[in-house]
Amino acid sequence: MRVAWITGASSGIGEALARHLAEEGWAVLAQARRQDRLESLAQAYPGRIRPFVGDVRDPEACHEAVQEALRTFGRLDAVIANAGISHRALVEEVALSVLRDVFEVNFWGAVHAIRAALPEVRARRGWIVGVSSVAGFRGLPARSGYSASKFALNGFLEALRTELYGTGVCVLTAAPGFTRSEIREKALTATGELQGESPLPEARLMSAEAVAAALYRAMLRRQKYLVLTTQGRLTVWLNRLFPGWLDGLVYRHFLREPESPLRSAASGQR
Repeated sequence: MRVAWITGASSGIGEALARHLAEEGWAVLAQARRQDRLESLAQAYPGRIRPFVGDVRDPEACHEAVQEALRTFGRLDAVIANAGISHRALVEEVALSVLRDVFEVNFWGAVHAIRAALPEVRARRGWIVGVSSVAGFRGLPARSGYSASKFALNGFLEALRTELYGTGVCVLTAAPGFTRSEIREKALTATGELQGESPLPEARLMSAEAVAAALYRAMLRRQKYLVLTTQGRLTVWLNRLFPGWLDGLVYRHFLREPESPLRSAASGQR
């Protein structure tokens, strides 16, 4: 039985991944900060999912998670660094503390988890998965810290993949497009408060379950990259070929969002 450790497993893509892997016969150490959510998830898959309450911003908590996986299941084949937060505010308005918070979770949280799991995963010739974003290939306005953290994660994973060349370890950079989840409701404002409401039509976005299934297929195929949704792949491709033209397209797209921060910037330019 293979064993995966998933961070950010209490909702969204992380929860969907935990369920999907458990249904595929894996055992899962599901880590997040919300104990009630994790316990509910574990009760649905007795013996398959082990809850672990811990904050990825704390490297010691990540080391303890690895030990918990070994105590419970006797091995660790994969680490899926999925925990993440977002924000929505202009660069000139967002508090620096908000940008640091986003980096602490999205980048350093992934680094802490991957470093803690690396010896076990390498011994198993297993999987290291970083759940990044299309925003890690194309910067998004009013999400500068989020985009920067995902660009940093992409570079880290690429460097690690090269370091592990020939070891048999699969390093997968997974970049979902817009996915139905709580990430926009819990996105931070310029002052660090929760946004509370998604500016996107959530019902029309890709489901977390579909993302989990695609990510699992990519793991089995030992892919290096996974970029999801037609819009996401087109965005990455166009940004390589026509970055200036895409600036305008992306700007107009996000300007149409409800209560877009770009509107205040546009008003100031008149």
